[in-house]
Amino acid sequence: MTALPQIRPARDADSEPLAALIAASFAEYPDCHFLWEEFPELRRPASTFAAKGGKLWVVDAPGGGIAGSLGVTPVAEQNAVELTKLYAGPAFRGTGLAQALFAEALAFAEAGGFAEIMLWSDTRFARGHRFYEKLGFRRWPGERYLADVAASWEIHYRKPLRGAA
Repeated sequence: MTALPQIRPARDADSEPLAALIAASFAEYPDCHFLWEEFPELRRPASTFAAKGGKLWVVDAPGGGIAGSLGVTPVAEQNAVELTKLYAGPAFRGTGLAQALFAEALAFAEAGGFAEIMLWSDTRFARGHRFYEKLGFRRWPGERYLADVAASWEIHYRKPLRGAA
């Protein structure tokens, strides 16, 4: 078994390679487009997450670029954290990379005493939905429309944490 690349905290300098990972992921789906204007947080990703009390992790791809990413941000009024920016390049899917990234988010949530982890996912990302369900997330009622260039609809997932107050 090959060792996974090391997970590290994101830096603001990761802006371009992180955007490239997300744009490539979107391009795998019909009519799913990436526009910089719709992702201002990617201009300074580490600073943006830190300003919200969250954290963003990335994994460098061998030869350059980013192999995977995951961000987490507290949602204090719900005693939860929200996962965002969970992407893995095609060569790293099924390798355990996403699970390792999720473990970082889980540790963050547990250390903060949060009761749940939640996320929103584009309705087109069926592979991601299977992954979330494998991790114990359950689909929550309701959808939201983003009115973005891709005309995205998202579904909501939540996962309660054990031992949370």
